[in-house]
Amino acid sequence: MASPLLYHETQESKLCAVHCLNAVLQGPYFSELELAAIARDLDQSERDVMLESGGGDAHSPDYLRFVSEASSNVALDGNFSIQVLQRALAALDLKCLPLTSPELATATTEIAAYICNLHDHWFALRRIGAQWYNFNSLLPAPQHLSSFYASAFLDSLKNEGWSIFAVQGELPRDFNAAGASSPDDGSFGRWFTPQEAQQALELAASQESQKAAAEESDPMLEAAIKASLKDLDEPDGTKTTTTTTIPTREDDVEVDESELAAAIAASLADVKPPPI
Repeated sequence: MASPLLYHETQESKLCAVHCLNAVLQGPYFSELELAAIARDLDQSERDVMLESGGGDAHSPDYLRFVSEASSNVALDGNFSIQVLQRALAALDLKCLPLTSPELATATTEIAAYICNLHDHWFALRRIGAQWYNFNSLLPAPQHLSSFYASAFLDSLKNEGWSIFAVQGELPRDFNAAGASSPDDGSFGRWFTPQEAQQALELAASQESQKAAAEESDPMLEAAIKASLKDLDEPDGTKTTTTTTIPTREDDVEVDESELAAAIAASLADVKPPPI
């Protein structure tokens, strides 16, 4: 049996809600423009409800204050609300319910995807075949999770204050059959085999480790550089006298740079250095 393809979008701007939604659907079903249109429709619906509750007075202080506020469904940086994601999923006959919903307690259909949110970040956990994957747009590729770890991961997220929503319904099976020209066209994201995803994660971890190692400073070298610096001019034109400690293999040696300079100058002039 051929390996399944895993669709993954990496983070762009603040569009993690778009990336999360497409990870659940496993294909580039929605763009930020389409979600923005849904957000506008929701905003208008909320204005209509507010207007009706105020007796149809479009000049009432409450209504004017409401319409002057920023949208609650889309932020200026591109982040979207859960209501936008729910409306988008509803267009595909999918429900998106919080884990505390009574509907989930009596549900007979198996949950195949979770949407997780904390503050301004969204990501999805999705089952592909019999395997679970973490589709976090901050990762370079989908991260495989065992069933046990996926359950423990969700519990950990709940304890840390994340909002978690379960997606119910028949999820799309094959985006390519719905019109994608190629699983590797890269126009919206990228499809990985499980092996390619694992290799991408390992490569990213190795590069991050090398970067961290390169940024570590050598304390011996730092001290030597500082010791080689001469007296620095202060803004008022005076000189500062510094004492530098240079770590050595055996012990630390205190060097008074002004005294050292005086001694060198005296020896060159064949005169005795001033008393210290």
